[in-house]
Amino acid sequence: MDWLISTAAAQAAGAPGSTGGYGSLLIMVPMILAFYFLLIRPQNKRAKEHRALVESLQTGAEVVTGGGILGKVTDVADQVLSVEIAEGVIIKVQRHTITQILPKGTIKAI
Repeated sequence: MDWLISTAAAQAAGAPGSTGGYGSLLIMVPMILAFYFLLIRPQNKRAKEHRALVESLQTGAEVVTGGGILGKVTDVADQVLSVEIAEGVIIKVQRHTITQILPKGTIKAI
């Protein structure tokens, strides 16, 4: 009699791999939405803010580079800035390496 029960249980389970496609779709949609709102959207927002910061650079602005160098912008070109980091010491950095614009007088206060 045990062999009848195992056969009936196997028939009730259905064929392997015949699960509905909607179940996996219902799982994937929330996962994609979560990735969008937790990863993609904040990264796009940060990139947009950085682009605006780089475009607003002007001569005389006190800035911090990606390497942590503080200086004052002395010349603005298309892709390169001249930054004075000490009296008479001017370096050239790429625009996109600027991470922060400091308030006026911050470098002298340090």
